[in-house]
Amino acid sequence: MLIDFTPFFLSFKLAFFVTVILLCIGVPFAYFLSNTRSKIKPVLEAVSALPIVLPPSVLGFYMLILLSPDSIIGETVYKLFNVKLVFTFEGLIVASSLYSFPFMIQPLQNGFENIDKRLIEASFLSGKGKIRTLFKVILPNMKSSILTAIIITFAHTIGEFGVVLMVGGSIPGKTEVASVAIYDYVEMMDYKSAHFYSAIMLIISFLVLLFVYIFNEREKKKYELF
Repeated sequence: MLIDFTPFFLSFKLAFFVTVILLCIGVPFAYFLSNTRSKIKPVLEAVSALPIVLPPSVLGFYMLILLSPDSIIGETVYKLFNVKLVFTFEGLIVASSLYSFPFMIQPLQNGFENIDKRLIEASFLSGKGKIRTLFKVILPNMKSSILTAIIITFAHTIGEFGVVLMVGGSIPGKTEVASVAIYDYVEMMDYKSAHFYSAIMLIISFLVLLFVYIFNEREKKKYELF
């Protein structure tokens, strides 16, 4: 059995880019949600959480339409950057970022909302502005939430199937990530290869979740000491 590890490389590469992008977007967005009292907050929360309950096939279908060369977005991106967003790795990044969005936002929002308000007040009283308070006080005190958001987003992106298949297709070496490769092997009735790929994905998923739970448990014990 000849095993091609390219799909795993593409999966990790996709997960890395998606996680970095969502972390940059997620921190200010989650900070806004945790501090705003606007009437639009429930709408924003519902929209950001929609990928959790929406079937991947539905999201993938609309992403396929939204990113196609005939759409405004697809046509504009192609004209400006000469990049197609359908059946390309770049398209996978865009689609996966939308699909994994709530898995980054919700842990971050919970982290912001659980910060001791006295720390923030003390920071303001010492003369620090909102930006310095965010980076010097708030974020360092919610490391557990940040790490959870990063790891869960990364792991969720690795395991994506429906959205990446519809938007990226199954192009070997370009858009065929590990989850799609497993599907292809099953379609070819190559169960030995499918078992091998599935076992690796299972081990990776378990280790990721185990790391998160161990880290969070240690963080809880630190706070219990105080």
